[in-house]
Amino acid sequence: MHQIKVGSISIDVVRKDIKNLHLGVYPPKGRVRIAAPLKIDDEAVRLFAISRMAWIKKQKLKFESQERQSQRLFVSGESHYYKGRRYLLNVIYHKAAPRVEIRKNRIDLYARQGSTSQQRENVLTEWYRSQLKEQIPALIDKWQKKIGVKVKDWGIKRMKTKWGTCTISQSRIWLNLELVKKPQHCLEYIIVHEMVHLLERNHNDSFIACMDKFMPQWHIYKEELNRSMLSHEIWNY
Repeated sequence: MHQIKVGSISIDVVRKDIKNLHLGVYPPKGRVRIAAPLKIDDEAVRLFAISRMAWIKKQKLKFESQERQSQRLFVSGESHYYKGRRYLLNVIYHKAAPRVEIRKNRIDLYARQGSTSQQRENVLTEWYRSQLKEQIPALIDKWQKKIGVKVKDWGIKRMKTKWGTCTISQSRIWLNLELVKKPQHCLEYIIVHEMVHLLERNHNDSFIACMDKFMPQWHIYKEELNRSMLSHEIWNY
């Protein structure tokens, strides 16, 4: 990968064995990336970027103006999210093992007296991970039957710029832990997106046609994810 400049905008250029140019603008700061066929030179990539400059600037502005949470200290009164809903964190100090419970509009985080903010964050993060693990299998099973593919393995991890990825050779999908904070239909959309890659590797017309067939509302869910509040930490989106 290398970079080219178009005006004040830096663009990452990645050469791949593909037929067409693919442009993306990625959160959290509007990083611009163009995947280009092996035989296309930088001047052709530059001209392509210039032709799409209005769209690039619009996307970058969207990310730059997007609302972000302040830094979390994991203390009582903070706002935290689960399945698209906002909850107030209520930290309860006790001598037993840490745990998390949801009560109406509250997330009760039981932590040891004297725990650090990092330790309290770890407790909540592991709870988030366990909740997401419970949601995924049924959704994969549902969409395997509809799409006609087989997911051999899946996992959850923190990702800096993607909601999910697909390792096609191993039929494995990875999902961003941050999805546990988003509405259920957004999680389902990302699962479908990655599973469709088992039918079509690239984001081409065939891929879009498959998404339109299996989940006609996917454009709405994608836009909802793009509009949702970002964490103050870069990796979260």
